[in-house]
Amino acid sequence: MLTTVIGGTASQELAKRLAKKLRARYLRSELKIFPDGECKITIYGKPEGRVIVVQSTYPPVDSNLLQALALISKAREHSSRVIAVIPYFGYARQDREFLPGEIVTMGVVSRLFRAVGTSRIIVIDVHSKIALKHFKIPAQNISAVPELARYFKKLKLNKPLVVSPDLGGIMRAKEFASLLNIDYIALLKVRNRKTGKVKIKSSNLKNVGGRDMIIVDDMISTGGSIIKAAEFLKKHNCKHVFVACTHALLINNAEKKIKEAGVSRIISTNTIPRETAVVDSSEIIVKALSNR
Repeated sequence: MLTTVIGGTASQELAKRLAKKLRARYLRSELKIFPDGECKITIYGKPEGRVIVVQSTYPPVDSNLLQALALISKAREHSSRVIAVIPYFGYARQDREFLPGEIVTMGVVSRLFRAVGTSRIIVIDVHSKIALKHFKIPAQNISAVPELARYFKKLKLNKPLVVSPDLGGIMRAKEFASLLNIDYIALLKVRNRKTGKVKIKSSNLKNVGGRDMIIVDDMISTGGSIIKAAEFLKKHNCKHVFVACTHALLINNAEKKIKEAGVSRIISTNTIPRETAVVDSSEIIVKALSNR
């Protein structure tokens, strides 16, 4: 099957890896930003066959989102089958109206993807699976947990224990732990929706002393939850604290703050390119593309 992979500027390296594994033609894109903030997007080459646009929408979210939509629109001029691979999908947390008057932005975004001619969309560890229900086109969420667990298998840890920073991520922690054949726990996190402050209310933990902890989460933004969890675990005399996440946004100097809280290392995937992104997600995208 003739395939073209277009890499948005937010995901160039991941797109190149994907193209290599698919033995597809790779087209790079370029973004020029004018003094007034307006951007101009250029694709170098003509897309042919099945077209896959790869573009994460991490900060600047709106700019990267617009770029993804523009690339898809251009690809649609040359192909009737355009697949959007959005490794990190911004706005997935805005999937419903939590407080009166809030706009369900994910619904708006989903309509934009349909409007530009997207045939199918693939995302990785989307923050809310409810978000994908807004799409009226095939939308698939794939998990990077197996790839993250595979990386941790190579590390020599002392009686490791998998920790979910809240009850909402307990199934992710369970999956991660089962792949390593170790135990897992979930902390009770309480967040004030108005102030955003987080508290851990779990009672004293047993059998944590001297053990290595692996905090598993789908994404780290400002790191508030991870910091609270790490500090809580350190108070219970654990040995080392590692963090495994799919999307390392690490906003507002979060990486430094997390390490100051006692975390030895942050391991993330290349859905967002940064120094912590040592786990490649291209293979799971290839598998998803092969499953129609």
